Amino acid sequence: MNVVIDTNVLVSTLWTDKGNPRKILDMVGKNTLKICYDHRIIAEYKYVLNRPKFKFSSYDVEVVLKRIKANGLCVAANICPIDFTDETDRAFYEVAVNCSAYLITGNKKHYPDAPFIISPAQFIVIYENQTFG
Repeated sequence: MNVVIDTNVLVSTLWTDKGNPRKILDMVGKNTLKICYDHRIIAEYKYVLNRPKFKFSSYDVEVVLKRIKANGLCVAANICPIDFTDETDRAFYEVAVNCSAYLITGNKKHYPDAPFIISPAQFIVIYENQTFG
């Protein structure tokens, strides 16, 4: 199953070892999920996760990025003619569309209304129903 993970979900993962964002990243690490990304997404991850306000250790950030690159799929996404309030959200949307992936985000309001754009909690329900249903 392909997923694209918005940066806010990774921030949540680094804040706590519990919760749905952590479960999702653990599934990526176990190759249960295939995380899709492009160079814009990796640049956004690095930029945001290294902000001083978060106080994440550079080691923890690098571990997360290495896990994503080792277990993920780097793609060159086609451009979608949609306007975004925050242009950094465009990359996540375009990669998700190009990879037929779920876009997992804590800020659904930043994206167009689409059934593949879901919260971490929604993703866990979908995954569990698909796997165990």
